[in-house]
Amino acid sequence: MSRKIYVFDTTLRDGEQVPGAKLNLSEKLEVAEQIAKMKVDMMEVGFPSSSQGDFEAVRAISRKIGQDVRIAALGRAVQADIDCIYESIREAENPLIHIVLGSSDVHVAKKFRKTPAQVIEMGVGAVKYASSLLPQVQYSLEDASRSEFEYLWQTIEAVVKAGATIINVPDTVGFAIPEEFGKLIYRINDRLKNLDPQVMLSVHCHNDTGLATANTLAAVKNGADKVECTINGIGERAGNTALEEVVMGISLHPAYYGGHTTVDTQKIYETSRMVSATMGLDLQVNKAITGENAFAHSSGIHQDGLLKSKDVYEIMDPETIGAPAMEIVLTARSGRHAFMHVTQGLGFDIPEESVADCYQQFLTMADAKKEIYDNDVLTLLKNSGVPSSGISPELWQLVDYQLQVTSGLPSATVKLARGDKKVAVSQSGSGVIDALYGAIMEAVGEPIELIDYRINSLSRGKGSLGKVTTQIRCNEQLFSGKAIEQDVMHASALALINAVNKMLLK
Repeated sequence: MSRKIYVFDTTLRDGEQVPGAKLNLSEKLEVAEQIAKMKVDMMEVGFPSSSQGDFEAVRAISRKIGQDVRIAALGRAVQADIDCIYESIREAENPLIHIVLGSSDVHVAKKFRKTPAQVIEMGVGAVKYASSLLPQVQYSLEDASRSEFEYLWQTIEAVVKAGATIINVPDTVGFAIPEEFGKLIYRINDRLKNLDPQVMLSVHCHNDTGLATANTLAAVKNGADKVECTINGIGERAGNTALEEVVMGISLHPAYYGGHTTVDTQKIYETSRMVSATMGLDLQVNKAITGENAFAHSSGIHQDGLLKSKDVYEIMDPETIGAPAMEIVLTARSGRHAFMHVTQGLGFDIPEESVADCYQQFLTMADAKKEIYDNDVLTLLKNSGVPSSGISPELWQLVDYQLQVTSGLPSATVKLARGDKKVAVSQSGSGVIDALYGAIMEAVGEPIELIDYRINSLSRGKGSLGKVTTQIRCNEQLFSGKAIEQDVMHASALALINAVNKMLLK
């Protein structure tokens, strides 16, 4: 059996320190419950001494999910902070007090303005007091990656003897280099296992130079038992180690890292999207593992290879992280193989003599719109008179729509068609998109739930193109739809209909 690597999520503590990402109590509870579903081992849910609101949130989370996951909260190495942590988490089944204190020359001399010995004395006193309240105490040596090694070890030895059960080595400002950080963890681990083999060694890396994941994995390779991460890598400045990157990195190379996690990877995608939406922090489209383009392919060469065998260009199945299936994005770079694959998937069989003409029409459209989605292909094929093959179900198409925007009660009317069936529905809503989507969902008549809705501008100026991305859930499955138009309301309607059609095709 390989060793277990413990996953410590700090989305609701370090992650929430992102400017503009402040959550209210109900939002924190919702995020905490979702992260708990991933089966992380530990969850740090706040800094209770920072405000009464944070204290109440930590206590509420401890009460609600403290039986499902080990709950931790952070504080400084002072008695008042430790008391506050204890009171906020003590109702959890397996609570953990987390104390942080600097160990680098910069922190000791310039932040604390104390001697190195005095700082160690502070740490020892804090750990002794914390361990008198709860058996599990984590001690973090802030800015450890810029600390002098012998002083670092002197501190670790002292706090372990005082009762610390977890030693956390942070790369607080993203200063570390993976090779050097790995060596540091190896040296600490070698001594720590001789000092007390029951003490867990942990790392917490920041991403200031883009090396948080690399440093964390180097630490795992060299003996770290626990990794501290956030969903989507959010956090102070450039963020923290992304949980999804570390978990999937270990999952892909368990022999190399000599370990495994017990995170439910199929909950990763849903959790990523939920945290992004709740905190109002968009994911970069090329974000590893969970980005919009992580399983999307637009190069003709790549598309051709994937259609022959998915493992040519995909090292993991999207379903492994609960993401929608691989997406072939049609662009002017797409070859005939990809174009024909999409048309056949939509239920059309283009006659051999019409293939060249239809493909040329597609390229002309792709040059104008950059990306081509299902509704564009449907329109092209119907205008070209290509008959349906009858293999796939009839798909929904937008016939017309009308929006009435008022400050009091926005409303929308949509006309949809599915084969010979035509449906017209009017709906009001709290906003124009709410009204439009409510009307479409009622017309479609399926039990779908809107999970994500985003608008991005693809160009500049008055004539710019708007790209809308939607995601829906039906019967515990996710389906995404996209559309590009100058009119973002039109794109919004088409994107939702494209997602519904993907559901029908599934």
